Amino acid sequence: MRVDVWSDIICPWCYLGRARFEQALAGFEHRDQIEVVHHSFQLDPSYPAGHTELSTEMLSRKYGMDVAEAAAMEAKMEQTAAAEGLEYHMDGLHIGNTSDAHRLVHLAADHGLQDAMVERLFRAHFTERRSVFSRESLVTLAVEVGLDAAEARSVLESDRYTDAVAEDAATAARLGANGVPFFVIDMRYGVSGAQPTELFTQALTEAWSTSARS
Repeated sequence: MRVDVWSDIICPWCYLGRARFEQALAGFEHRDQIEVVHHSFQLDPSYPAGHTELSTEMLSRKYGMDVAEAAAMEAKMEQTAAAEGLEYHMDGLHIGNTSDAHRLVHLAADHGLQDAMVERLFRAHFTERRSVFSRESLVTLAVEVGLDAAEARSVLESDRYTDAVAEDAATAARLGANGVPFFVIDMRYGVSGAQPTELFTQALTEAWSTSARS
């Protein structure tokens, strides 16, 4: 059975949703028969390449709150993540265009390293506060999961996988996903958001049962 997951590397709820889904999958009886496929989704593809801003500035502008309120929101996000075993460092966090990061995930998929690349990018951004926007930083992260530095750099210096990133976004739109994380289990069950682990367990169980009967 296949699970398709749409997420953005700089989305704190996406990393949290991934952790909760992974917990559900770890306890699922048929986990060894589940294929997880990651798809690109940019929260804001309009960010100019190379430009970043503080996440608190974005939140302040988007929700009409002051920066102190945005910082309090992020502090609460850190606590929520910690409850799931994730270490977030949101203070001073920058966000920007994630197209290059998503293109590396597609490269990693071609080498059987997609899940490792996704995890590495999330951890680099939220835990280690390493750049997922600088191409040199991205090449280093790619090498850390086993990709070739020269190939990763070649991808980033070209438009390779740009169409794949766009197609992922188009597919999400066709499925009605206007936010992430978004999970589609066996092309039957859609789960939107960082839902509790128990809900993911229920969705996996129902999808498996339905698939077995069909």
